[in-house]
Amino acid sequence: MTKTIISSDKAPKALGPYSVAVRIEGLVYTSGQIGLDPATGEFVPGGIEAETRQVLTNLQHVLKAAGSGLEQVVKTTVFLKDMADFARMNAAYSEFFTQDPPARSAVAVAGLPKGASVEIEAVALPG
Repeated sequence: MTKTIISSDKAPKALGPYSVAVRIEGLVYTSGQIGLDPATGEFVPGGIEAETRQVLTNLQHVLKAAGSGLEQVVKTTVFLKDMADFARMNAAYSEFFTQDPPARSAVAVAGLPKGASVEIEAVALPG
């Protein structure tokens, strides 16, 4: 069993002592991504929809570095700062998973890193 640590220059670096993603035994596990622009380290402007798009763009880059992609995602977990944002997050999310979307859980939490509105983690098959 080989564990491979994944990183990408096109996605934000880990904010703490964890890996952005790990590939092991035919699966890729990503850590949660938030809506940071990797070039600036700042949140993208535009609210929950823009943050969700940036989160999923960041996940695309992480998964690509792992030899996978969004089409290979089997499960996501969405963490929302405010469940009132669910419909708007869902609209942006659906732009990235247009066919055969993965299983998903969505929960509201008391807070997210750096005050993010949304955080999403994924489990994917390698490409």
